Amino acid sequence: MKISIITIVYNNANCIESCIQSVLSQTYKDIEHIIIDGGSTDGTQKIINPYIPQLGYYLSEKDKGLYNALNKGIKAATGDVIGILHSDDLFYESTSVAKIANAFTSSDADLLYANGMYVERDNIKEVKRIYKAKPYQKRFLNFGWIPLHTTIYVKKEVFKDYGLYDESYRIASDYDISLRWFKEMNIKKYFLNDWVVTMRLGGKSTTASLQKKKSSEDFIIIKKHKLLGYVTLFFKIARKIPQYLIPKIVPVKTT
Repeated sequence: MKISIITIVYNNANCIESCIQSVLSQTYKDIEHIIIDGGSTDGTQKIINPYIPQLGYYLSEKDKGLYNALNKGIKAATGDVIGILHSDDLFYESTSVAKIANAFTSSDADLLYANGMYVERDNIKEVKRIYKAKPYQKRFLNFGWIPLHTTIYVKKEVFKDYGLYDESYRIASDYDISLRWFKEMNIKKYFLNDWVVTMRLGGKSTTASLQKKKSSEDFIIIKKHKLLGYVTLFFKIARKIPQYLIPKIVPVKTT
């Protein structure tokens, strides 16, 4: 089973190398690492260049936003399964992709999701927020539940059958496509109760200045998918509170 990992990047010279090395360190070797660079000008491309022979696909050109870049990666992917690792992110451990591959094989799922955590940007050993999931029930969606997007892996056929990211959304299209998948009962889902990704705080939708924009798009998406309007949005936002509090009460370790 080939697994395509898509990384999109723009002007992130500080983190891109650790992201690439996290993929290269995986014990599972049938990985196609796809990097879509938006035409970086800060030295990101110079850092990527030595790794190009080890990449499955590399493209550097101006794009129309992060979802346009992700769609380019999906179209280029040749793997059986597709997942995302943003340029700020790392796999939780060297066996993370192997666990994902084994779970797909044993479950015969179309979609797999797991647990992830956010860490301090300049100190990845300091866990700031945990994002744990649970076995799926459709009613959870009405109360703002959705797995962390970078823990979701899907078979390539899912994109073919249910479409790519909607590029009309600037910051919340991952929520839209996740609802598309999780509302569809014909997509067989599997919960891998394990940590698979470590994300640095400060990404596209984690900064405070962008939360208002994200909530606005979330509400449009909630109405589109006929959930419970402001009730769903309230619970979606409120779910973040314990995610930040738990690491302060019960320390969570990174690897």
